[in-house]
Amino acid sequence: MNELVLTRKKSRVFRELNTIVTVAAREITIFFKSPGTAIMSLAMPLMMMGMIGGNLIQNMTGGLGFEFGRFMLVGMLVNMLFMVTTMGMTSLVDDHEIDFNQEMLISPVSRYSLVTGKILGAGFAAVISMAGTLIIGLIMGITLPVGKLLLILALSPLMCLSGGALAMIIIGLIKSKRTANLAVMLITMPQMFLSGAVIPINNTSGALLVLNRIMPMTYCLDLTRAVLYAGSPEYDSVVMFNPTVNFAVITALTVICLIIGTFFFARSEKNR
Repeated sequence: MNELVLTRKKSRVFRELNTIVTVAAREITIFFKSPGTAIMSLAMPLMMMGMIGGNLIQNMTGGLGFEFGRFMLVGMLVNMLFMVTTMGMTSLVDDHEIDFNQEMLISPVSRYSLVTGKILGAGFAAVISMAGTLIIGLIMGITLPVGKLLLILALSPLMCLSGGALAMIIIGLIKSKRTANLAVMLITMPQMFLSGAVIPINNTSGALLVLNRIMPMTYCLDLTRAVLYAGSPEYDSVVMFNPTVNFAVITALTVICLIIGTFFFARSEKNR
């Protein structure tokens, strides 16, 4: 009897994993069939890193106590993961219009597996954008150690899940593609400036402090910088929290957003 129960549990786990992989593979296939999306994933870092970052390096980096170029490069890498993943989640609105979402939700699998697969698939384009950011950084003379870069890459799925889970709350409430795109920008652009992606926030206070403390990107950035600056004299000047605290907060916020967003998403499809 115990063996039968164990077999059923394993079968269910494999089914859920297969669902995640299948949904993610669909999103990756769509990405490759949309050249414009691929071009934007590579071109966006040129604007974000080259123009915004270039101006900051030339005009606002005196007396910081650490190399601003590397600080900003890490910020842009995480920012692109968030931005591109959340933008990719708006394709759920297209799936809503062709009834694909309903077809997925009536399948005998967990809705969380469906949403997780969607986020990871959207995150593929985000990882491509990381390559574009690194290329622009190289052109600007900013590089990262290969070992540290691999660690950041290993953390990228967690960043994508965090950004995608936050976007799910918006997508679950909005069914207009235009409105969804605007709403997603409203939750990504403030995080870029308030979470420390391009501007240090160690001395932030008041309302801005409250805002950056509730933003998932703040902790994703701090964890990534903790990985990069570990063992360096600049660590205390750049990293705000213990990496364990960062990881715990990211996980908690991701789970909370995923539960709320999936609930809204499933309810909106059920009430059509």
